Amino acid sequence: MKDSREQFKTRLGFLLIAAGCAIGLGNVWRFPYIAGQYGGAVFVAVYLLFLFLIGVPIVTMELSVGRASHNSVGYSFETLTPNKKFWHKTKYLMILGNYILLGFYTMVTGWMLYYTCKVINGDFVSQAIGQDVSGGFFGAMLGDYKTQIITTVIVTSTAFFVCALGLKKGVERITKPLMILLFGLLIFLAGRSFFLPGFADGISYYLKPDFSKFASNDIFATLYAAIGQACFTLGIGVGSLQIFGSYMNSQKSILSETISIAVLDTAVALLAGIIIFPACFSYNVEPDSGPGLIFVTLVSVFSSMQYGIFWGGLFFMFMLLAAMSTLIAIIENVVGISMDLFNCSRVKAVAVNLIVILLCALPVILGFNVLKDFHPLGGETVVLDLYDFVLSQNILEIGAIIYIVYTTYKFGWGFDNYLKETNTGVGVKLHALCRAYFKFVLPLVLIVLMVKGYLSVFGN
Repeated sequence: MKDSREQFKTRLGFLLIAAGCAIGLGNVWRFPYIAGQYGGAVFVAVYLLFLFLIGVPIVTMELSVGRASHNSVGYSFETLTPNKKFWHKTKYLMILGNYILLGFYTMVTGWMLYYTCKVINGDFVSQAIGQDVSGGFFGAMLGDYKTQIITTVIVTSTAFFVCALGLKKGVERITKPLMILLFGLLIFLAGRSFFLPGFADGISYYLKPDFSKFASNDIFATLYAAIGQACFTLGIGVGSLQIFGSYMNSQKSILSETISIAVLDTAVALLAGIIIFPACFSYNVEPDSGPGLIFVTLVSVFSSMQYGIFWGGLFFMFMLLAAMSTLIAIIENVVGISMDLFNCSRVKAVAVNLIVILLCALPVILGFNVLKDFHPLGGETVVLDLYDFVLSQNILEIGAIIYIVYTTYKFGWGFDNYLKETNTGVGVKLHALCRAYFKFVLPLVLIVLMVKGYLSVFGN
């Protein structure tokens, strides 16, 4: 282990970069969609409850392990518990999760670059188009593997270049203004929604408490959706936040910093819905189209909107910034892991991982065209579905359980060590009475999530 470790230059830099890791594309399309589907403000309240009861505690565990060890997941368990070799092997599952995540997230970030350029160029909004036409645009992009490879290479190389410059000179110096711009665009676009004719109807659909919707859905399915969003919006389970814990100083308590990250993450999700749903109701398009909300429904909206090139360009620029902030954060994690694991230079870690990540992304891209007849999970599934299943239904939950057990049981790092590290610094403190809840309830919740996920995929 190295004697010195880079640290963030400012606390704001840490908060914005850690929030950038948590704030991803799921905040923009998934949270608003499921909030509207499961009862608006009622669902939001349930989600917030689970966010602070489940998501926040697990993030404090990741950050505590990172700050105490001054290492990424690549060498943290060896540093904190050198004589407990079982834990040293668990890191490989989390490391694998980072590569799988980057295998498809680089491609999706490339989609955002493609759509940003297309919208700004006027290709989608020169005339009003329906959802069938905009859906055709999206399908054509998926079928064009050359374009997808080019955009994926551009965004991935850019993110790796930022990380190659170092923590302060690259990641912090570039990501901090990137996140400030992201929040500025978000607030500007949300403010503009107040002047749309469908604002009242859109906000009513999105945030008005609707107990009939909440009751009409399977209560277990609703709770599952809320717990799943609360757990995975913060990116737990693969050490993606732990790396930033390793760069932290001890001036602030970890619980305080985690709450700040959760608040920023939730603010983005809430504001995204304020942008999306009033626009949908203003231009008479369906607001419940799930993932297609971004690439199909909203393209149709901007094509019908006055000054659609401007507003659409701003929106997809916001989406691109959100995706890039997450991409840089996750890539910094794999770079940090490589440096800690192999004791290599940052430049070498960047060069090797750039090639590896692009190779991981290639099957996902080809899964929509060259390999379109390959259905790894049956039905109409593609390679992307396989990557998502391995990560979302397996590695994230198991990784989170590893952190919980490691930080709460004596045969791991132990709750006393975790509590001491979490409470070091000024701010909100974690009470020792949480011990039993963390040891028994949190792992049970994640096990239930895994079982429900398997039933949803293989139940039929």
